[in-house]
Amino acid sequence: MDTELDAETDSASDREFIRLDRVEKVFDVRKKTGFLRSERHEVRAVDSISFTVPRGEMVGYIGPNGAGKSTTIKMLTGILTPSGGRLRVAGIDPSRERTRLARRIGVVFGQRTTLWWDLPLIDSYRLMHRMYRIPDARYRENLDRCVELLELGPLLDVPVRQLSLGQRMRGDIAAALLHDPEVLYLDEPTIGLDVISKVKVREFLRDLNAERSTTVLLTTHDLSDIEQLCRRVMVIDHGRLVYDGPLSGLHEIGAGERTLVVDLERELPPIDVDLARVVKVEGPRQWLAFPASDSAAPLVARIAAEYPLVDLSVREPDIEAVISRMYAEKATS
Repeated sequence: MDTELDAETDSASDREFIRLDRVEKVFDVRKKTGFLRSERHEVRAVDSISFTVPRGEMVGYIGPNGAGKSTTIKMLTGILTPSGGRLRVAGIDPSRERTRLARRIGVVFGQRTTLWWDLPLIDSYRLMHRMYRIPDARYRENLDRCVELLELGPLLDVPVRQLSLGQRMRGDIAAALLHDPEVLYLDEPTIGLDVISKVKVREFLRDLNAERSTTVLLTTHDLSDIEQLCRRVMVIDHGRLVYDGPLSGLHEIGAGERTLVVDLERELPPIDVDLARVVKVEGPRQWLAFPASDSAAPLVARIAAEYPLVDLSVREPDIEAVISRMYAEKATS
């Protein structure tokens, strides 16, 4: 009986590995109104947010600047204390047990580094080895894996201050993973990376999540990160959660258009069908827009029956445009 109860408890804790219940964060701000006068007012950075994240899920957490994303992550790591509500990560209250939680989480802030500025990269890793008391064998295994997959070998003896932004970002990601964190918070992890480096970092994060069931909360302005890594996305605006669901649902709410890219055998006049409109033609390739809520099947069948088709693909709406439309509709409603 006790074993069954323990199993049920573990299952429940896995389903709610990260849990926020009506969490708020209010800052007191003083605004100067005269020579020796100032006025105090409150800024509600996070406004009664509630959500859960199961163990092993990779979730996108997005919104415009000032929406409350970074404030949420700082509360999840224990850097900030909530003004109200209840927050738990792996059953731990971050603000009360920050040191205990630190051993179970990894954090990468794109604009700030956890590395020692004047030391070679490898020395930062050696210091973290001691700080986190990582067993030697596990440290070597994790370091070797990160160095190989993130291509850090030539950079290990280079002082951090001499690294480019993209190189430092890869170094920071490795540093966050040396102690095998159960939760990884990523704030702009691909900032400053070239296209090839972005692909490698995304592959690394995808493999990490699949192989080790690492829970990942990802914030980014590069929305292709979200599209390629996350099935679930949460949108925050003015401190409130305005959407929490699958990526496909976000497109539907935005009521945008999808694009059918058609490759024909030869260059032809614009395709004439009543199910879509041609928005671009380049040689034998044509782009047709159709409502995101409609199935592509009838359109594809019609074109295949009437035109010399070579290939085609369906492109989803750009997420940034969808979110902008969502904000615009909310403002006018």
